[in-house]
Amino acid sequence: MAKVVGSVVSTQKDRSLVGRKLMIVQPVNSNGEEVRHEEVAADSVGAGVGEYVLLVRGAGARRTNSEDISKDVNDCSIVGIIDRFDK
Repeated sequence: MAKVVGSVVSTQKDRSLVGRKLMIVQPVNSNGEEVRHEEVAADSVGAGVGEYVLLVRGAGARRTNSEDISKDVNDCSIVGIIDRFDK
């Protein structure tokens, strides 16, 4: 889980990232408290700044955006927008 805190604009990037919205995300725990450091994630669901999101990493992240994962450099993707935390 993470909170979207910003976006990244990059005119020069790997071909597999062309056309993807790149967002800066701050991982959080179930209390909404920051954990670890910020990172960049490719957005596959149209998340906006301030929203809490679900992340996937590794091969799962590559599968969200590309049919040929062997040529995809993505390692973190936003795959859902969190409506609320129920504990």
